Amino acid sequence: MPISGSTGHRRTALAVAAAAALLGSMALPATAEAHGHGQDKPKYEDLQLLAINDLHGNLEPPAGSSGTVNEIDPTTGKTVATPAGGVEYLATALRDARQGHPNSVTVAAGDIIGASPLISGLFHDEPTIEAMNKIGLDVTSVGNHEFDEGSAELKRMQDGGCHPTDGCYEKGRKFEGADFPYLAANVTNEKTGKQLLKPYWVKNVRGVKVGFIGVTLEGTPNIVTAAGVQGLKFDNEVATINKYTAELKRQGVNSVVALIHEGGLPASSVYNYDCGSGGSGISGPIVDIAKRLDPAVGAVVTGHTHNSYACMIPDPNGVPRSVTSAASFGRLYTEIDLKLDKRTGAIVRPSVTAANHVVRRDVPKAPDLTKLIDRYSKLSAPIANRAVGYISADINGRGSTDLEKPLGDVIADAQLAGLAPADKGGAQVAFMNPGGIRSDLVYKASGSEGDGVVTYGEAFTVQPFTNMMQVKTLTGTQLVQVLQQQVSGSNAAAPKILQISSNLSYTLDLNKAGGDRVIVDSVRLNGAPVDPNATYRVAANEFLAGGGDGFPAFAAGTDKLVGASDLDLFNTYLTSHSTATAPLTPPAQNRIKVIGVGQSIG
Repeated sequence: MPISGSTGHRRTALAVAAAAALLGSMALPATAEAHGHGQDKPKYEDLQLLAINDLHGNLEPPAGSSGTVNEIDPTTGKTVATPAGGVEYLATALRDARQGHPNSVTVAAGDIIGASPLISGLFHDEPTIEAMNKIGLDVTSVGNHEFDEGSAELKRMQDGGCHPTDGCYEKGRKFEGADFPYLAANVTNEKTGKQLLKPYWVKNVRGVKVGFIGVTLEGTPNIVTAAGVQGLKFDNEVATINKYTAELKRQGVNSVVALIHEGGLPASSVYNYDCGSGGSGISGPIVDIAKRLDPAVGAVVTGHTHNSYACMIPDPNGVPRSVTSAASFGRLYTEIDLKLDKRTGAIVRPSVTAANHVVRRDVPKAPDLTKLIDRYSKLSAPIANRAVGYISADINGRGSTDLEKPLGDVIADAQLAGLAPADKGGAQVAFMNPGGIRSDLVYKASGSEGDGVVTYGEAFTVQPFTNMMQVKTLTGTQLVQVLQQQVSGSNAAAPKILQISSNLSYTLDLNKAGGDRVIVDSVRLNGAPVDPNATYRVAANEFLAGGGDGFPAFAAGTDKLVGASDLDLFNTYLTSHSTATAPLTPPAQNRIKVIGVGQSIG
């Protein structure tokens, strides 16, 4: 690989050759860019990358904790929550950021659609694709949620055309598809090996070719319903990116940017956390991935974990490399500035700087995005604005940092209530996966409905997947295994604490390790110990019931009965368990007793 920043001077060339022999393709520090005797200085092109990730169709400003970012108040030094997000403001922010940057590319790291609020989800996310066209998105990787409705629907998002079942939503208006390429380098047909979508995209920046490789996490099949990824194979992220980096280099493309829908867990929630020296302040899958990617990859844009960071993580040669993430829901964007060596075509690695910026709501709204939102708001209003329930205070789900989330309790209770009748499955207990809770129920009115009123649109934002519910028979041993699998097996490194109906309780001891964290003798159903040899009817959504999120004990269940959708059960529960004069109150969160609260659960 050409060395970034070398000159034509004979001694410098010899030094570079020696360094190359010793360090392979390791980039030189900025101080090595010496001047030649009377020769032209190296010429560079500046390139600005603007990056987002995990928008999830949040066209309108997200409500509650989903619509804030943490930043430090310069006056008090305390962390404060700042309102952020909304594509009308995001468009303004990106357009302002591009000013003075003739070379600017806007990129994304997946989950632009999927698990979306009603204004986008009701129309199979066509509004979000149209919004991304308007804000100037140039390229994105796929994420796991791009597969929520299957690969054929993902291709429709790319190519356009009316929905095969619902058709076109407005007379005389056809969905045109994405103006930007979706990249899926590590997704192939498992039988033919054929790529589902393009693996990379090349941008010519004033004579310098820059390649963008897009991948989703290898574990996508474990976190998407089986129907969504049927017939597809998901390869390793590192092997795939290195493979296509080599292919691009053979084509003379020596500047490469990786768009990866996988992320990390930073030690701080502050929006522009730098991860400390050598990336010591971040953990999670992206760390190992970043350390193994070809040094020719000059910057890594990530997502999936909904965290924010702008890190420098060493590549295989120990050279720091930019690794970033812009949280989620359009609350932030990342600005990455770098230089391209016009002679070698490579990214000058020491030149790369990155920072996250808050999408603040005190700037003018972009009129074209306001027009788009208004159009789809009118189409969805008859459904979205219908009242389905009442609450006395915020009931947090996505915004709760507790292992047992108030809204998780409500959802699990709703599922048990709807599936307990004998003709509905005879469920005796219900489980809800935490990742399926997409928002909070917020007391303050989002429109004209009034404080404390829960609308269909707000309920949809919480449960947007419309997963069908299932009731299965599990033995007592399998039921306990479900609890243990929260903190063992594939969930050992990143536990997933299920939300449980009110008749189940147990103790979770964080001082222990793996499955031992679940104190088996503490597990009680309706106040009685679970009998290992007895059988129980267990309710869960189709994703969990199929073994998703690392719960194979669910998949082993028998006598499956398919019930109503999770959203229908949620709405029915809200309507039947609350009125304007007797609203639903936040649950007590007393189902999971946690020991060692100060311990890390990872």
